[in-house]
Amino acid sequence: MVSKKFSGRLPGARRFDLVLLCAALGLAGPVSAQAPEVGIYTCTDAKGRKLTSDRPIPDCIDREQKVLNPSGTVKGKIGPVLTELQRAELEAKEKAEMEERARLAEEKRRDRALRVRYPNKEVHDRERLEALAQENLVIATATLRAKELQEQRVVIDRELEFYQKDPSKVPALLQRQIDENTQSQAVQQRFIVDKQGEIKRVNDRFDAELVRLKQLWQLQRSVAAPASATKSP
Repeated sequence: MVSKKFSGRLPGARRFDLVLLCAALGLAGPVSAQAPEVGIYTCTDAKGRKLTSDRPIPDCIDREQKVLNPSGTVKGKIGPVLTELQRAELEAKEKAEMEERARLAEEKRRDRALRVRYPNKEVHDRERLEALAQENLVIATATLRAKELQEQRVVIDRELEFYQKDPSKVPALLQRQIDENTQSQAVQQRFIVDKQGEIKRVNDRFDAELVRLKQLWQLQRSVAAPASATKSP
């Protein structure tokens, strides 16, 4: 037990704790060597006992210890030494804080980019219309191609009528044309559906941007208003 005046050898477990405490504090070295910092170490342990020693106190490894001068004035403080669980919790907290700072920094960067790209609603509306016009043009082209494939299929079906009585006599070339036309129409229809979905995605993106932009524009006006009032005669 640590007493008012520490002397003698430590039991094995207590000696190990002291080694751990010194190592954790960056004071690694043989326990029997000179104390890492000259002074009187004092603390109140988990049981409420006030302990003192001439070296770091193992019973207070989990709490702050004061280092006193011979006069009794506080010379410094050490600890507490964190347990593995406490250290892991601290690292997790620091990581979460770092990620949150990065997220906020990225959010500010995106906000600045939005304000520069869209100084007002007219610019934002115009770019939305341009983006939608491009998608509609692609859909129109794909629709025209789908119509051509349908017309080709009409011609193929007319030729196929000659083999209604005996489909086994359909020429390989005609059968290949049927398969290719069927596949091409399916591909074209999927493409059109995807592009129609893209129109919704474009509108959703611009809608979300507009919500944020209205907040940024309002904030910008709020900041600019006092400045304008100051400049007024």
